[in-house]
Amino acid sequence: MEFKTIKVSEENYIKLLKIAARLQNDSGERASFDDALSTLTQKEKKKDIMDLAGLWEMSDEEYEEFMKGIKGSWRKWEIPSV
Repeated sequence: MEFKTIKVSEENYIKLLKIAARLQNDSGERASFDDALSTLTQKEKKKDIMDLAGLWEMSDEEYEEFMKGIKGSWRKWEIPSV
C-alpha cells in the first residue's frame, strides 16, 4: 500500500476521527482514517432502510401517541377511484 500525506482542517480531522471510532466500535477491530475515508467514498453501497432499525429511541408513551396518530390516519385514508 502506498502512503500519502494530506492536509485536512481540524474540523475534518475530528469528523474522520469520529467515523473511525464508530467503525471500530461496530466491528470490534481497529479502524484507520483510510477505513473512514473508504466508508465516506463508497458510491456503490446501496442504502438499506434496515440500517435505520433501532436508531429511533422513544418512550412507551411516545410510541402510543405515535401509533394513535398513525391509526387515525389509516382510518381517514381512502383508495382513490380510478
